Amino acid sequence: MTTALLAGASGLVGGECLNLLLGDERYERIRVVTRRDLGGQVAHPRIEQIVVDFADLDATKDVLRADHVFCALGTTMRKAGSKERFREVDYEYPLALARHTATNGARHFSLVSSLGANPGSRFFYSRVKGELEQALAHMALPSLAIFRPSIIAGDRGEVRPLERLAQRLLAVAPRSVRPVSAATIAAAMVAVAAREPAGTSVILSRDIPSRARSDGPDR
Repeated sequence: MTTALLAGASGLVGGECLNLLLGDERYERIRVVTRRDLGGQVAHPRIEQIVVDFADLDATKDVLRADHVFCALGTTMRKAGSKERFREVDYEYPLALARHTATNGARHFSLVSSLGANPGSRFFYSRVKGELEQALAHMALPSLAIFRPSIIAGDRGEVRPLERLAQRLLAVAPRSVRPVSAATIAAAMVAVAAREPAGTSVILSRDIPSRARSDGPDR
């Protein structure tokens, strides 16, 4: 039996991922790492909630143990309030999580990144995402899967009019930029983790649906 560790369960992709992990009998235990108590949202006998200070993961590094790690951490510039805070959440937290879980023997690490991630980008958001991908790749993890979705579709429970407009406009766009549902991204993450492809796999937005069906080739 396999143990999973999920960071970002309260988010759109993370919530979908948690539901899929609970429905997958291969996972004996699911460790949900969160900054606050999620209460009934994670009330299940197979779930172990671990409340941490992401800014000080060293303090809880010994309990960050799992075979498969799913990282759906992330924020927006509006919520972060500053570039420094955004970088802390979207770069420093996932990287620290990867380091500690790798030290503790994790066999696979999945990351939700973003379309356009590039460490050389002139756009701050894309540059931070790219720098994280680069840092993770340099760790030479046994199995690393990086998912680069375009706009993530789903019910966020909050009003994002510009994002909804973009979803409608891009619905008929080429597959490379077409919105991808959070459920599809989560399904692809779980399916790829089951195969534990060696080395680093970068799954572009257009390829995420095929990975979700468990029939897409790893690369």
